[in-house]
Amino acid sequence: MQLYCNSLTAYSRLKTREVKIGDLLLGNLHPVRVQTMTTTDTMDTIATVEQTIRCIEAGAELVRITAPSKKDAENLLNIKNELHKRGYTTPLVADIHFTPNAAEIAARIVEKVRVNPGNYVDKKKFEQIEYSDAEYAEEIDRIRNRFTPLVKICKEYGTAMRIGTNHGSLSDRIMSRYGDTPMGMVESAMEFLRIARNESYHNIVLSMKASNTLVMVQAYRLLVNTMFEEFGEIYPLHLGVTEAGDGEDGRIKSAVGIGTLMEDGLGDTIRVSLTEDPEFEIPVCKDLVKRYENREHHSPVADLLQKIKSTVHSQPFTEELSTAQRSSADSHRLTLPYNPFEYKRRITNEVNNIGGTLVPVAVADFMQKEKINAEDLKVIGYSYDAATDKWNIGDSAADYIYTANKTLDFHLPGTLKVICNAKTWLEAKNSLSSGEGREEAAFPLFEGVDYLDIAEKSAKQNFIAIDVHTIDKEIKERIFDQVATDVTAVLCLYSTNKHSMADVRRNIIELMERNIKAPVIICVESHCASVDEQLIQFSAEAGALLLDGFGDGIWLMNDPQKMSNTRVSGRNYIAVANNHQFLNATSFSILQATRTRISKTEYISCPSCGRTLFELQETTAKIRAVTNHLKGVKIAIMGCIVNGPGEMADADFGYVGSGVGKITLYKGKEVIKRNVDSNVAVDELINLIKDYGAWIEPV
Repeated sequence: MQLYCNSLTAYSRLKTREVKIGDLLLGNLHPVRVQTMTTTDTMDTIATVEQTIRCIEAGAELVRITAPSKKDAENLLNIKNELHKRGYTTPLVADIHFTPNAAEIAARIVEKVRVNPGNYVDKKKFEQIEYSDAEYAEEIDRIRNRFTPLVKICKEYGTAMRIGTNHGSLSDRIMSRYGDTPMGMVESAMEFLRIARNESYHNIVLSMKASNTLVMVQAYRLLVNTMFEEFGEIYPLHLGVTEAGDGEDGRIKSAVGIGTLMEDGLGDTIRVSLTEDPEFEIPVCKDLVKRYENREHHSPVADLLQKIKSTVHSQPFTEELSTAQRSSADSHRLTLPYNPFEYKRRITNEVNNIGGTLVPVAVADFMQKEKINAEDLKVIGYSYDAATDKWNIGDSAADYIYTANKTLDFHLPGTLKVICNAKTWLEAKNSLSSGEGREEAAFPLFEGVDYLDIAEKSAKQNFIAIDVHTIDKEIKERIFDQVATDVTAVLCLYSTNKHSMADVRRNIIELMERNIKAPVIICVESHCASVDEQLIQFSAEAGALLLDGFGDGIWLMNDPQKMSNTRVSGRNYIAVANNHQFLNATSFSILQATRTRISKTEYISCPSCGRTLFELQETTAKIRAVTNHLKGVKIAIMGCIVNGPGEMADADFGYVGSGVGKITLYKGKEVIKRNVDSNVAVDELINLIKDYGAWIEPV
């Protein structure tokens, strides 16, 4: 199996072809460039210029502006001239959908044009049409005739191009042959790339955007694989999760998708698409990029080359490897114990309520809390009602609480269990129950070698924490040997290595190769100083493993004393007081973003642009306020028709701008009501949800 990156087990940036965008160099191991997109009306020159300047001053290295018509494209010249007049020469990108003539105008003005192969020539009608090979070839000829003029203009003017596939706007022709799949996304772009290469035009960047992080990650991986196999080279990648939403959820979802790819060394430019003012996207981009600076060739284990020789693990191509070692690594790529291009959860034992086919659990870390009271559980989803002597349990309630060396002096809610240090468990195991007549509710955590040395263990469930970076190799082998036959074992894997995700993944691959089925809880500890940076780290490291099907649980840790108060989407997190709530909410948001455990309403919300036909941020907040109790329901909120109908296929209900002040409502990708007045459209959306039996009254 040919891989999509240099290494699965050590960080190595993927080298891509160099592209020139104005004076900006992209790809070829140049720094990862950050960008955003304006939300103003392109015909409003001053408003667009001033918003562009705010983005540039926030750190944007490229700024994209929509050009939905010939007039908008022509006005890009006025925008560019005004920016130059004010001393700003940051490259501009024209965003094109449906209108080739606008692209051809824009390509003569700005430094880069983005085209969507799903709607540049094709008009999506949601029709399933069967094509013979000859008919399909005719369609490709039709695309070539319409797309080639733009390629020639770009080549003449030195204009760069992004071929940007969107999961939500694949053409009917692609859908008919490949379906609504990552491979369909890849082929959609490859058709256009082949045409450009035939014209000897190579100043190209590609993207594979989707609101579903799993689809997005698989599409980028397949794209790299396909380009390398067909061309022997890889064009630069623009990374992004489309319609990610706003606030913490939007940041986490973006970081899961983008971060998963960047963990493997992919990505030459990124854009975080938030339903917020565009300048607020830039700090998130910067936090992502900063994680991977100065990380090149950071090997997770000292015996990396020895491992390659023995082909025990899939290993990286690096400049230091000999021909024989490369051959060995190549050979092992064909026997990787999982398929990185298709999601399949690792097969594990079911241990108590962890593993098997059960959803991943969330562990709340109370290690640093001196005294734990019943009231403290409120921030992790449990509220005690003294009048009824009952616990109220929220949808995002933690499954386990780690108390370290502390015992609890109150009865737990029935669904919450305790993890404590093995010594504490041994000393107080008889008192560690959830109440009289209830089942065992506390279980021991063994630190590495302790699992081998301590004779007395729980008959039901034992947690084994391993720092896979520092643990002695022979001790780890002994632990794995014992875990292989221990049906009570749950591994808690983490790494203090700088590139910890790959280090943990290497060990999970080893478990798979040895057919060891113990469940694995993904543990991530952050030492970042701000909430923003911690959101990025948690999402990228845990999200990458969950998207590979490797996690049976998530356990996030930090030191609140080392964190500064920071602003996220207009809200302050007080670092100490709300830290447990922050960690618990982040855990469930990561599980939601990876679609491994659904605990709340999911919003597929576009970031707005000059095409938007209503006040997107205000409307998103309004819809969220009245629907955020609908667990598991996916609601898409789209500013215009470009991606709206396509993304409806991944949403249960859709709210799409169809004209000024007019909304079209969807069930899936089916239009239910057209031209609804925006003043009553939210109420009509609720009625639609009720009509299809998905509505429940809020408590």
